[in-house]
Amino acid sequence: MKQKTFLSLLFIFTCATVFKSNAQEVIKRNGYALTFESNYSALDPKLKTRLIETFFVVYPKLAKEYNPKTLKSVKFSVDTAYKGVAATSNGKVTYSSIWMDKHPEDIDVVTHEVMHIVQDYGNSVGPGWLTEGIADYARYKFGVDNAGAKWTLPALKPEHTYKNSYRITARFFAWIEKHVKAGTIKAVDASLRNHSYKPELWTTLTGKDLDALWAEYVNNPEL
Repeated sequence: MKQKTFLSLLFIFTCATVFKSNAQEVIKRNGYALTFESNYSALDPKLKTRLIETFFVVYPKLAKEYNPKTLKSVKFSVDTAYKGVAATSNGKVTYSSIWMDKHPEDIDVVTHEVMHIVQDYGNSVGPGWLTEGIADYARYKFGVDNAGAKWTLPALKPEHTYKNSYRITARFFAWIEKHVKAGTIKAVDASLRNHSYKPELWTTLTGKDLDALWAEYVNNPEL
């Protein structure tokens, strides 16, 4: 009887611990709500605070710049079972506890991931490299501490192409914004969201197609 009682108490304690580690916290500010949960009991409270603060700094800016109709409620989950870096789906960003432990300075992973929420391309008519390039361009433009993470746009190399995605593509986009036509990436982003994107859009916006723009970029890649 005592053993059954002990096992029952142990079960209750275990369930309570799991519940506590997965407990959701909802933070609301200025019309936006962030639901935060974690099954990682060793998550640094300071890192948790930085994740939350970064959301409330960058998300309203991204919404204003690209998509005022974006979701008002977002969910963050720090998950010990997730083995990648971070992933976004249906308004939820899942962060790897392993990555967070090893790279606590990489706070602008938040900026990249919540840009995916703002993008809201659905069944996109554009290529994946374009989606990820725009998300990293948004990180470059709106990140709160890229320098602290030693995150930079890489110098151009001979083997690079605009289809490399992420930071390589983002640097090309930053160059277009500075040297060709400001507002180009915002217009491309909008076309992806309303599913009107076609490769010819680059010519419409800048007077040159992507290959011609890349050739010009290669010839003078300074930002």
